[in-house]
Amino acid sequence: MDGRQRPGRDTGADGPQGDWTDRLPWTRTDALVAIGAGTLDLLGYLLLGPLTNVRSMSVAAFALTVLSGLPLLARRSHPVPALAAVLALQAATDLLSPMGSHFGAVLAVALYSVGLNRSVPVTATAVLMTAVSTTLSQFRLHAPLLEQLVADPAAAVMVGTAGLAVARWQREVEANRRLLADRAVAEERRRIARELHDIVAHHITTMQLMAGGARANLDDREVVRDALVTLESSGRLALREMRQLLNVLRSGDEPDSAPPLPQPGADEVGGLVDESCLAGLPTELTVEGPPRPLPPTVGLTVFRIVQEGLTNARKYAGPARASVRLAYHPDRVTVEVRDDGGGAPPPERGPGAGPAGYGLLGMRERVALHGGTLTTGPRPDGGFAVRAELPLSYAESAEAAVQHGQAVR
Repeated sequence: MDGRQRPGRDTGADGPQGDWTDRLPWTRTDALVAIGAGTLDLLGYLLLGPLTNVRSMSVAAFALTVLSGLPLLARRSHPVPALAAVLALQAATDLLSPMGSHFGAVLAVALYSVGLNRSVPVTATAVLMTAVSTTLSQFRLHAPLLEQLVADPAAAVMVGTAGLAVARWQREVEANRRLLADRAVAEERRRIARELHDIVAHHITTMQLMAGGARANLDDREVVRDALVTLESSGRLALREMRQLLNVLRSGDEPDSAPPLPQPGADEVGGLVDESCLAGLPTELTVEGPPRPLPPTVGLTVFRIVQEGLTNARKYAGPARASVRLAYHPDRVTVEVRDDGGGAPPPERGPGAGPAGYGLLGMRERVALHGGTLTTGPRPDGGFAVRAELPLSYAESAEAAVQHGQAVR
């Protein structure tokens, strides 16, 4: 924070003053740093004089010491000219009231600002200029002692190096921040791709089967009507869910005109089972344990696993029956999708192997995100099974119950 009023903000009775300060080329922090460093130098000179047997400062030297902090107001925008001005003022002060070897706070801040905002060659030149200027002005034509000859150049090197080191650290932090931001964007795109795959694969498969069933039963108007109703419902649901996900990509550019619709959860598993039965795959739903609200992300994962499992069964199981088992345990929830078909199991490939296999891969990533386990494979007595266990903490269960209005904190 720089302590200034932002343009467009209502400043009340101080509005004109706030508008005037907005036009200043420095911030409140710069002003505080300049005042603080100048005060430290002034106190140092006043205390250093008696210790070094130097008479009190002259009025001119006192005034120059007070003014030496003013160039720090431009230390961010013009660090090199600010350092040159500080060196000139302090050289004049040393010539008027010699104080011996010293490296003041104002000079340190000015040189540090050069290292923080300029390149290594510029900083090296500034360090050399500072070392030569301070040595010549503080000792004038007198030959300094060895330790005095080393003290000021060593201080200049340390301050300049500190500025360069902090500047490099800031660049690395910014680079890491951009890398994390890019990684988060890529992760979000992968999540959206998985969601789109689940929606498209499930609903398009259902619509295809419904259309085929309607064509095969043109003589039975009731069957055709039910198939067309399911086809229309699946298409409408697919469009709605795809619109929700695609809105994420443009949410930063357009304001939300309406609150987003809730994501599906475990409560909607029964609708998937009914839809699967209408699509020609007889499916049975079994719920074990007392149903209870699940955290939204866990409920969405359960819904997607059942959705993908039934979609794969319709694709690969052939003539078969399927079953969905949803078990609520105190510390976890288990979801299992089985079929007794003789078709080939769904292909599962690694990333980069083509579009096939994204369903099971998406299941694994969703389950791993919650720290659960996923088991998929052929059953010993025929068919294919998908079984996932998702752990639930007490805090998550309590929070989900509160959100559904079934518990009070």
